[in-house]
Amino acid sequence: MAAQGAGASASPLSGFHVALLLLLTILASILARAASVGVCYGTSGDNLPPASAVVGMLRDNGFTVVRLYWPDGDALAALGGSGIRVVVGAPNEALPALASGAAAAAAWVRDNVQAHPAVAFRYVVVGNEVPLEQAPLLVPAMENVHAALAAAGLGHVKVTTAVSQGAIAVHLPPSVGEFTEEARSFMGYVVTFLARTRAPLLANLYPYFVYTLGLGHLGMDFALFTAPGTVVQDGEYGYQNLFDATVDALYAAVGRLGVAGGDGVRVVVSETGWPTAGGAAASLENARTYNQNLVRHVWKGTPRRPRRVEAYVFAMFNEDKKDAGVEQNWGLFYPNMERVYPITFGAGRRH
Repeated sequence: MAAQGAGASASPLSGFHVALLLLLTILASILARAASVGVCYGTSGDNLPPASAVVGMLRDNGFTVVRLYWPDGDALAALGGSGIRVVVGAPNEALPALASGAAAAAAWVRDNVQAHPAVAFRYVVVGNEVPLEQAPLLVPAMENVHAALAAAGLGHVKVTTAVSQGAIAVHLPPSVGEFTEEARSFMGYVVTFLARTRAPLLANLYPYFVYTLGLGHLGMDFALFTAPGTVVQDGEYGYQNLFDATVDALYAAVGRLGVAGGDGVRVVVSETGWPTAGGAAASLENARTYNQNLVRHVWKGTPRRPRRVEAYVFAMFNEDKKDAGVEQNWGLFYPNMERVYPITFGAGRRH
C-alpha cells in the first residue's frame, strides 16, 4: 500500500480503526488469560458427578483445556463440540500394544481419537511417569501413535509423554539441573523424538513435594510464590519461587542430554498443585495461595524462559479411590461440585 502524502487528510475512520484494534487486542488478551491454566480431570472416585456436569463446570470456570488420563468415553462424548481442548492419555498399560506395531497404534487412534471428531484434541500423552521396566517401550509406542495420527489426517495432534518430578536428580541451582541416572537411560531418545516432531515435554512438577521432602529450609514463601524477593541466585538469574526453579532445572536437564534440537523442546507442566489435607504443610489456605498465585504467575514465564508456561492444575476433584491421606486431597472441587476454597481462574469471575 502506498504511503499517504504529507498533505493528505486522515481517513474519518482512522480513529475508529485505532479504537477497534485496541478493543480486539484487549479481547485477545482476555481470551488468552482465560486459558492461563488447564485442569487435570481424574476419575478415581465413586461419587463424582457425571461428565456432562463436569464439562459445564469447566466452562463456568473459564477452563479451555483439560487433561484426561485415559480416553474415557463419557468424558470425550461430553467434551465434543464444547470448544474445550483435550489432552488425552494412552495409559501405561497400553504401552505394550502400542509399541508392538503400526496396526495396534492405528486401532487405538481409531477407537479413541477418530471416534470423537467433535473433540478438539491437543496432545496424546503416551505413558504417564513410565517406570524404568517399561521405558524401552515408550519411544516405539510414541512413534507408532505419531504415525497413526498422521495417517488419519490428525498430524496437528502432538504426541508426547509425561515424566515425574522424581526424574530430576538436581533442582538447585537450576543451572545444574540434571536427570537421574535411570531417567538418562531413556530420556535422550524421548527428547530426540520430541525435537524432531516439535512436540513439548510434559512434566508433573510439584513444589509441594520438593519443599516437604528436602528444601523446606528455603521457606514456605519460596514454595507458595509469596517470597518478597530473590531466594536463590543462579548466575544472572534470580529465583523468587520454587516453581520457576523446578521448571528451569528441567530445562537444564534436557539441555544436558546434548540432543540436537533439545534446547527447542518446550516444557509443559502437566500436573501441579497443593493438597488441602493429609500431609505436612497441607491446608486449605496453602492450597488456595499456591494455586491462585500459579494462575497469576504463569504469564511471566521463568527467568530463563520468559514466556507463558502452559500448566495444568491437579486436580478437578478430591478422589476417594486414591490412597488415603494426601493423595485424596488435591481437588479444586468436592464431588458434590462445591468449591474446596475460593479461587479465580484466569481472568474470569471471582468466586
